[in-house]
Amino acid sequence: MTTATTQRPPAVAGSFYPGDPDALRDELAVCLAVSPAPSHKGIPLRITSGDGLLKALIVPHAGYIYSGGTAGKAYALLAALAGRIRRVVLLGPCHRVSVRGLAAPTAQAFATPLGRIAVDRAALDGLADLPQIVSSDAAHAQEHSLEVQLPFLQTVLGDFKLVPLAVGQTGAAEVAQVIDRLWGGPETLIVISSDLSHFHAYAEARKIDQATAGRILALEQLTSFEQACGALPINGLLAVARKRGLRIERIAQCNSGDTAGDKGRVVGYASFALYEAPPTAAADPGPALLVRARNAIAAKLGQATRAEPAHPALDQPGATFVTLTQNGLLRGCIGSLEAHRPLDQDVRANALAAAFRDPRFPPLTLAEFTRTRVEVSLLTAPQPMAFSDEADALRQLRPNVDGVIFSAGEGGKLGRSTFLPQVWEQLPDPRQFMAHLKQKAGLPADYWSPDVRLQRYEVQKWKEAPIP
Repeated sequence: MTTATTQRPPAVAGSFYPGDPDALRDELAVCLAVSPAPSHKGIPLRITSGDGLLKALIVPHAGYIYSGGTAGKAYALLAALAGRIRRVVLLGPCHRVSVRGLAAPTAQAFATPLGRIAVDRAALDGLADLPQIVSSDAAHAQEHSLEVQLPFLQTVLGDFKLVPLAVGQTGAAEVAQVIDRLWGGPETLIVISSDLSHFHAYAEARKIDQATAGRILALEQLTSFEQACGALPINGLLAVARKRGLRIERIAQCNSGDTAGDKGRVVGYASFALYEAPPTAAADPGPALLVRARNAIAAKLGQATRAEPAHPALDQPGATFVTLTQNGLLRGCIGSLEAHRPLDQDVRANALAAAFRDPRFPPLTLAEFTRTRVEVSLLTAPQPMAFSDEADALRQLRPNVDGVIFSAGEGGKLGRSTFLPQVWEQLPDPRQFMAHLKQKAGLPADYWSPDVRLQRYEVQKWKEAPIP
């Protein structure tokens, strides 16, 4: 591959997995349907998904005849999530090319016998400021650790975008930084590709792999590539999982002596699933945010404030918009597009700005305050959009879901604006939505240029009860 318009073709189709599409589909059906025989009799394998949001998988990458069943057991958990997961961040070790850092390809797509997978170029471009990210098509050209995962993902997820990274010589902290940057929300799945021990006798391999699995299940860092060829990407994920409080389960474990190889010299395989804690009613920060927003305005006007419920999220960075309405009409709206201060501070500051410093309105008066309704929106981290032209961008927009940030010129010097998802209620047509967004940035409704940048985000929103 020599340009950023090319496609990375399959390199190990016909060897690690069938090259014929129909034969490949048949093989995948078997891998996804059967439970591999574990080599660890007497050791319970937790195969239920439990509570929580499935966020990451660790899966093996040998030929399907050896490890396909172990990987398939984990991938089968994704079947019900095809509509939710739209991006897969895939990391695996470099086997054939020496690379310092994490190698990103220049390709626009990866191909398998089952079809083409678009690469999320915007996500990769968003990593360009990290010194551990390098560009290397050579690292990807013959690398099997990533490729063997793709037909599984195509089968269980259907359409998705891929963020492929081949991990070379780097540190776990550098890998963790990349994973954290790409974490996203429910639309993003993290997949780590790794086998376990290599080329030990069956009994010795069982002992080594069981100890390695124990460390992974405890979210403890691996100490050697003898434990897993993908120790670095595994360690990066485990570091982020520990920080974010993820729960981990072992899905399946065996070695090549249990599947298709002799027992004198085996390779170990295991699959794991990691879950984020599910949202609960107790975790809802809405009431705490609404009362703080109103209290900030009340205190500025010299009025009594209400009791403020505590919430653990208030001490964490967060980005909010505060919207004020009177009889359903806008009276002020100011907010933060990125989290740069504790949530408690952010919602108070934006409430004051919406009430007293929105340039479209005079400062709010005490007489108005009692008939002013407060709404707070909590934003997810903005994600860059990749598109070929305006029509392509409009096709990708999701009415009533996406908030959009529009930027024209380097650093937005020609104009920058945003609409919250709530604006779709007044502008339900994507073309009309975009035209007004450009006008808000001070540009003509028909403006378009190759330097246009779009980001999108989602919001949770809470509104005070209607004022009688």
